[in-house]
Amino acid sequence: MSATVLFSDVHLKSGPGARPVRGEFVRFLQSLRALRCERVVCLGDLFDFWFEYRHVCFSDYYAVLRAFSDLRDDGVALHLVCGNHDFWAGRFLRDEVGFEIHPDSVEMDLDGRRALLYHGDGVNPADRAYRVYRRIARNPLVVGMFRLLHPDWAMALARAVSHGSRTLTRVDDPSEGPEARALRDRARALLEAGRAEIVACGHSHAAAVERFPLPGGDGFYVNPGDWLRHKTYVFCGGGAVELRTWQG
Repeated sequence: MSATVLFSDVHLKSGPGARPVRGEFVRFLQSLRALRCERVVCLGDLFDFWFEYRHVCFSDYYAVLRAFSDLRDDGVALHLVCGNHDFWAGRFLRDEVGFEIHPDSVEMDLDGRRALLYHGDGVNPADRAYRVYRRIARNPLVVGMFRLLHPDWAMALARAVSHGSRTLTRVDDPSEGPEARALRDRARALLEAGRAEIVACGHSHAAAVERFPLPGGDGFYVNPGDWLRHKTYVFCGGGAVELRTWQG
């Protein structure tokens, strides 16, 4: 059976305190081998921070990267749609691990349906400051300057920025938050415009598989939610689009 697994917002962290979560995620990746899926897609924020140095890789992520490489060696296609925490993904993840990197969005076939996939950062119209930050952070000159930082300093700085960001944007119920509403509205507009039959994204940490009646048949808004806390993912195969929870 041709099948695709979608997940998002794992937010893998470095350090000994995050080792149990990294271990759980490795076991999740290993469990995908039993599903015999042909494709695995991360819809962004696989890492809480990722930056590629020319000759250095963050050692705490080794086991996770090896698990992805094992899937690749089994013939599973790996895709990473960059999120706001890992938009510096590049050569190492592509050439050494086997990911196909999509900096913004990608269109692909999901179980016979046309699908448009993206992370979802910047969709909320209130995120004007973030959209400015994203343009600056992706500037080659800024990237080159950041690369001059020692990797340990870069990781420490990223932890501080990431913690502050979560504190400012935290909501009690992500499904009712402004990010979830903006992503749902954007998905509906894309489906009604005929851009795709499935619109899939992450970012809001609000899991959803919603069916929208369309003139030519049903469309789907798909959000795997966050693997970090809820361990949810989406399985597409055999005509089904299912939200699942990994039970360990």
